Amino acid sequence: MKRNTKKLLALGVTMTAAVAMLAACGGGSSDKKTSAENENASIKLWVDVAFVDTYKPLVEEFEKEHKDWKVTIKPSESASAQENLKKDPSAAADVFMMPHDQLGQMVDAGIIYANTKYEDSVKENSTESAVEAATYDGKLYGYPYGVESQILYYNKAKLTEDDVKSWETLTSKGKLGTNFGEAGANYIFTPLFMSNGDELYGANGEDIDGTNFNNDKGVQVLKWIRAQKDNPGVVQSNADALSNIGNGKTDAFLSGPWSKNDVEKALGDNFAVAPYPTVDLGNGDVQQKAFLGVKLFGVNASTKSPVAAMALADFLTSKENQLTVFEKNGTVPANKEAQEDEKVKADDVANAVMTMSDADHSVVMPKLPAMVSFWGPVEAVINDTYNGKIAEDQYLPKLDKLVKDTSKLDK
Repeated sequence: MKRNTKKLLALGVTMTAAVAMLAACGGGSSDKKTSAENENASIKLWVDVAFVDTYKPLVEEFEKEHKDWKVTIKPSESASAQENLKKDPSAAADVFMMPHDQLGQMVDAGIIYANTKYEDSVKENSTESAVEAATYDGKLYGYPYGVESQILYYNKAKLTEDDVKSWETLTSKGKLGTNFGEAGANYIFTPLFMSNGDELYGANGEDIDGTNFNNDKGVQVLKWIRAQKDNPGVVQSNADALSNIGNGKTDAFLSGPWSKNDVEKALGDNFAVAPYPTVDLGNGDVQQKAFLGVKLFGVNASTKSPVAAMALADFLTSKENQLTVFEKNGTVPANKEAQEDEKVKADDVANAVMTMSDADHSVVMPKLPAMVSFWGPVEAVINDTYNGKIAEDQYLPKLDKLVKDTSKLDK
């Protein structure tokens, strides 16, 4: 993969200095300041606006432990983390929320600080998929605090737990509202290729030449997608998905934990949720997979107080604080012990997400910068296949072009 050498060299210098300082500072998250460079440190923290009130008391607790470290908390959308950081790294937050799929862009730009002090803690306490998501090119950068995946919401007055276990029974006994034919289908149905045994940017999502959709398995996926156009149990739904399940036009739809409150309101006592069903793409039932997203805290490579910044990121992602964020905001923890907490396990949506977060049910969203340019081409293939705009004998050539076009972007 082509890298920005100057930026990586600059980051290497920063990291070398950090390692030296960390050697002097030693220990774990409860360490008091031991470096003059970090006395009276002022740290800026960015969190999504919906999380500001949740994190304020946690920040106050952190400041009580580290009386010479002052934290200023500001709202900033995590979805725009790498964009906002790149504008002016020196003016950006020292610690920030980010979706894990931006990690590759941040590393290549030299704007994120490697997790040099709490690596063992993250690897020991976080789920395997969360650790994978926080790692890029063999180095751990992020501090996981949450996981999310698409799940299946359904009306339990119309469908049973057994009905929703397979795509066949789900769509023969009820109507599923989902999006094959419009913008957004790429996120929902690209994982079908991985469900059928193909790979997107290799086994770990970091190999620019590792996409192999252009084979018999990929063709099977497109044939299956086209068949859904004629499936009476599938209702093309996008912006109207929620209203359709509320008014009874559909009995189920695929979405994430962000839809929980709206679906509960729409279905009332008939609200139910489950992991994705199995699906037969041509060789018998396989588990339908979804993309897994992991919520991370990151540390700015330009921070003037890396020890304090890393300590804050580690503190905010402790088991106890992840449970607080779950209780107040519904974010499913990435911490293994927190996932076993009674309150988490009692939540049906959290349980479905946790089931979906294992390797049998999901694929960690690739972190390669090339993903930015992958979405458009794969969207066109899925939409056009479903809408009958691609002849069956053109499926393989279309997949050949998709793989070729999305494998050369990073070279």
